[in-house]
This record gives sequence, C-alpha cells and structure tokens, in this order.
Amino acid sequence: MKLASLSDYLLLRINRPSSKAAVSKGRAAGSRESNAAKPAAAAPVNRQIYQLIREAILAQTLPAGMQLPSSRDLAVELGTSRNTVTYAYEQLLAEGYLESRTGAGTFVADTEPDQIPDAVERNAALTDPSGKSELSARGAMLTRQAGVGERQWGAFMPGVPDVTCVPHKIWGRLQNKHWRRSNSDLLTYGPGAGYAGLREQVAEYLRVARSVNCTASQVLITTGIHQSIDIVVKLLGEHGDSAWVEDPCYWGTRSVLNSLGIHSVPIAVDQEGMRMRLANLRRPPRFICTTPSHQYPLGMVMSLSRRRMLLEYAATHKVWIIEDDYDSEFRYGGRPLASLQGMDTQDRVLYMGTFSKIMFPGLRIGFLVVPESLARAFSTGIAELYRNGQVFLQATLADFMAEGHFASHIRKMRVLYAERLQLLQASINRHFGEKMTITGGEAGLHLVLGLPPECDDVLICEQALQAGIIVRPLSRYYMHARGARRGLLLGYASVPNEEIARAFDKLAAVIKRNLPG
Repeated sequence: MKLASLSDYLLLRINRPSSKAAVSKGRAAGSRESNAAKPAAAAPVNRQIYQLIREAILAQTLPAGMQLPSSRDLAVELGTSRNTVTYAYEQLLAEGYLESRTGAGTFVADTEPDQIPDAVERNAALTDPSGKSELSARGAMLTRQAGVGERQWGAFMPGVPDVTCVPHKIWGRLQNKHWRRSNSDLLTYGPGAGYAGLREQVAEYLRVARSVNCTASQVLITTGIHQSIDIVVKLLGEHGDSAWVEDPCYWGTRSVLNSLGIHSVPIAVDQEGMRMRLANLRRPPRFICTTPSHQYPLGMVMSLSRRRMLLEYAATHKVWIIEDDYDSEFRYGGRPLASLQGMDTQDRVLYMGTFSKIMFPGLRIGFLVVPESLARAFSTGIAELYRNGQVFLQATLADFMAEGHFASHIRKMRVLYAERLQLLQASINRHFGEKMTITGGEAGLHLVLGLPPECDDVLICEQALQAGIIVRPLSRYYMHARGARRGLLLGYASVPNEEIARAFDKLAAVIKRNLPG
C-alpha cells in the first residue's frame, strides 16, 4: 500500500494534544481510515514521527524513491515545530532510511536486502527435538538438565557460606587502598594467569594447608570451578573424548563436560570413594573428575589405596585427573586432608579450587594448578578465550591473604559452621531419631539426609520451596534415575543459629507428609 499523504498517515497515529487545525485535518483523514491504531503516548512527538516513518519504510508503505515533504511543510501540516520534524528526518538519514539529494529534497532510501541464494545442500539442524524452541540439541539438553536454582540464599541452600560474616571493614580498607593508588594496571584486562601477587599467595597457602606441590608459576586464577574445567577440557581434550565422573557428582561438572562434547561415564562411589570396575579400567578415559578429599555430595574421603591406584592408572594410560578441592578447609573432625595432587609424581593431576565457599560466591575467583610444562599454554589459553579481568579484586584478595585475614577468617568460620552443623543434626534427631541416615557431616557446608526409597525427593523439594525452605534432591545428582538414592542436601552454613530449628520444623512437616505408610 502506498501513501497518498504522509501528513495524514502521521496525524492518525501521533498521540499528543493537537492544535485545532491538526485535529480538524486528523478528523478528515479519520473518515478514510477510522480504525488506524495510535502509538503509546509516552514517547515525545519527534520520536513518534521517527518511529512511524521508520515502520512505514520497513513495511514498504513508503516505497523506495518516494520523496518526502520538506521539514518545513510537514511541520505546518502536523501543527508542530520544524525542529520536531527535523529531529526525525536527521535520525532517519543517519540510520540510512532516508537519503538527501542536493537541490532535489529528501527521499526514501532503497533498503531492500540483497536476494539470498538457496543453499545447494541443506544440513539438518540439530534443534530441540520437542520443536518448542530454536535451541540446539546440546542447548536443549543443557537447559533441561540444569541444576541451578533461582534462589541462592536461605535455609537450607547447600554450598553457600555465610556471606554476612565477611570482614567488611577490613575488605573495604584494602579495596580503598588500591582505589587511592589509581593503578591503571588493576583496571584493564588482566594477564592470562591472573594477578601475580594473588598467585603467590595461593601457592603459599596450598603448599602449607593442602600439601600441594606447586610454585606461583603453576597457579592460574580463574572465575571458579566451571571455568577451570572448561579451560582444562578445551586445551587437553577433543570432542568425543570421555571422562569418568563420580556418581553422584556435582551437576556443574557434568554440564560443562557435556557442553564441550565430552562423554561422561558414571563411576559409582562407596565409602572409599570412586569404585573403578574392571570394565571401566579396560577403557581408559581422557579425564577423571574427582573430589577425593570430600566427595560431593555424599562426603566420603577417598582411601589411600584408591588414590594410589588412580595415580598409577593415570600415569600408565596418560589420563588427566581433574581434582576438585572445593571446600576441604572446613573439616570438623580433624585437620584438612592432603591433596591428591600432592601425591602425584608424574604430573597427571590438575588441581582446582574456589574462594566462593571460603569468602563469598559473588567474588567469582577460583584457581587452577597445572603441571609446570602446561603453565604457559594455559595462561595463553585463558587470555585468548576469556579476556580475564577483576584484577582489582584479585589484588584486594592478595592483600587480604598476605595480612593474615584469610587464615583468620577460615578459623572463625570453621567454628561457626561446626556449631550450625550440630544444631541441624540435633533438629533432625528431634524429629526422626535414628529413622533417617545422615551422611557427609564431617566436613563442608552441607549434609545429606537420607530418605526411604519410596519417597520422591524431588517432590519434597518442591513442596519445601513453597514453605520457604530451599533443599536439593539427592537423586538429581546421579546421572541416571534408576538406582539413584533418595535424600535431601541440607546446607547449614548460611543459616543463623537461631533460625535452624525453626526452619527444620517446616521442612520436617513436609517430609512427614511424604513418608510411606
């Protein structure tokens, strides 16, 4: 459809207080097009004129080559100022919708896209099999199996520390010190391996507290466990490789592996950790992902014999072991255990951890320790793929560690979390006595409350959320539903002491409604 009059078209749609002349003209035009819609009144008139002309050009209501009235003439016809129309014309000229011809006027530009030729051969798109979205098969699987929840704080959210206990004054003082120095190096892109001062502090801490054999040159600063796994797989693996993963395991590990085309092979765990069967041993993977010092989510510690066997197997078959040491600082029955990396003499272990559990998740700083032979390549890879920043925060954290506040914070939180663990265990015993099993209560930030096999732990979690309580179903941490144990992950670290009993009372009521018999 072509317009007989641009002014009539605009008057029908511009929503503003109009002059008498404009109203009269608009009524006359309205007799020809009474059902025309008008835009929302929120936009200024100059913006409305711009939007309406733009839409008409895109809809080919204003065809290419059509001459528009001069800004002066159109302003008179619309009953508005010339500046109002000039703004719209200039914006459309700048964006290529209009073109100005010297001595001739303003015309609609030819914006018709070039004809796209048909493909000679069309590849079948790997789309969501449900047909409900444009996601790829990988994207559909990733979002369908996602373990992340919308709420990340409250009783009994697992894996979250008490962020209210961070020494804000000390942190603020250290941060302000760097602001006052106005060091531009802290505000630009960071080096691939991270801030040198933090790498030195992390290396020193890991050598003393976790028996990790490393120097600062082997430490790479990442945004956390997910990025650490991502860079390891991208630099050391190929699409189609396999990885052994503990079953159950942290959902994020599987998600990252699957997104990179790595086939996850579930390895069951018992009281000694990963239980490798002969059938597994005959088919060496490219990676072995494990949490030997505190299995996630069940909490057992890998035995010394299993550790030695894993290291010998990895050395023989050139397998990379990815050791996730996510929260071993919080062990309540004794000193933290030595790392698997500290036993490795063949450089097959890549060790990673995070400050999210010790400090606060919003910090988004983790670390990855790689063999010396890989350090330069990994530094380059991180810089190339992620363009790391946060150097300012890394420098603040380095000072926090250097001045002894980090070690002090760990000691303080270990005492506090031990108290909260005891309060939660007491609440469980008060409601269920010996009827329910409790596992994983010797370390970390959560425990697992076992449920009868007949219980639907997913349903219990949904009902608990309606009551204001956040818990995670144990069955969702297994790769396959068949054979998955039923239970609830209860995080106690972020729940104030005085709220634990009251919050568990609500959860217990939900559990009791779902118990068989």
